[in-house]
Amino acid sequence: MRYVGMVLVVCLMMVPTIVGAQATVAADVVSIERAKVIDVQNEHTKTIVGTDTQAPIQTLTAQVLSGDQVGKIVTFENDYTQLAKGDQFYIRHQSNSVEGTEYWVVSDPYRLDVLGVLAGLFLVLLFVFGGIQGVRGLASLIGSVVLILYVLLPGILAGYSPVLVSVGVAGLIIVLGSYVTHGFTKTTSAAVVGMLVTVVCVGIATYWAIHAGRLSGYSGDEQVYLNFDTKGGINMVGLLFGGVMIGLLGVLYDIAIGQAVAVEELYRAGTHLSRRDIYKRSIRIGREHIGALVNTLAIAYVGVALPLLLLIQHSSTAKLPVMINSELFATEIIRVLVGGIGIILAVPITTYIATYLVRPTRISEREGVQHSHRH
Repeated sequence: MRYVGMVLVVCLMMVPTIVGAQATVAADVVSIERAKVIDVQNEHTKTIVGTDTQAPIQTLTAQVLSGDQVGKIVTFENDYTQLAKGDQFYIRHQSNSVEGTEYWVVSDPYRLDVLGVLAGLFLVLLFVFGGIQGVRGLASLIGSVVLILYVLLPGILAGYSPVLVSVGVAGLIIVLGSYVTHGFTKTTSAAVVGMLVTVVCVGIATYWAIHAGRLSGYSGDEQVYLNFDTKGGINMVGLLFGGVMIGLLGVLYDIAIGQAVAVEELYRAGTHLSRRDIYKRSIRIGREHIGALVNTLAIAYVGVALPLLLLIQHSSTAKLPVMINSELFATEIIRVLVGGIGIILAVPITTYIATYLVRPTRISEREGVQHSHRH
């Protein structure tokens, strides 16, 4: 017991020291500023420890162009994207005043000038060839981005259900985007109603697939980091559902508008055709559209996942059924299949609705023509 008492006394004596040490611990201060390469030296390759892979290394001397340390000249080793003299980039500065440490590393090459050129070219082509319709489409795009940035993301981060927020935002994007781009016409209304009905049908199928497949929503590192950063405050399964719904809107919008316009043009060109004939001819157009869009959708997903596919093809020893069953692959396959289901359903749904909503316009036009002949 005497020794136990001595240990307790020593521990109590150390408490102030421990508390004082904790008080002096300070978090690293991190800033990212713009910089320019002044000189490049000692370019060589180095074997990454534990592998046979060679990585390029260079020693950079750079000048900071923004922030509190503007004008400062720093020299550091760069094993990230290799740069040349005169290149601009973003430099990451990490320091700790208590420990007296300071690190400089390349964060990213400066790409805003390239993005600016492409954006300018896009706008010029849009105005020249798109005309007023292109401008309205751009306004619709900006509105969709605003809804995603200021409604969808804050709503999910605030703790609201990702399912409800995503469905609500998807509905707003469909309604506002369609009417801003194409105007308040019966053709646009047919496309909007068709898209909303399709989203409901696809949403039910997606909800069932995610839960029946027991997907957790953790198909990548970003989901894990997000879960830790929000302390588990976001429902990852609901977030997966929302991502599928938002990703569906692009192809769904394309085919719904196309079908509604096809019905309108057929009504105008074939005034003698019945509603049934218009529906059958429009479906014929839609089938060609389905084939093109389903193929485009699948190839687009393959293009995004190409590095992953190459890695698995090169290093994986798992059998094909095992790979397909994994959450990473199953999630992407569900995205493709749900998108395909949405494309297919949008054709008959939108076409059927359009044959009823657009028809009164055609009848009034025919009556107007008949009245003009009588006069």
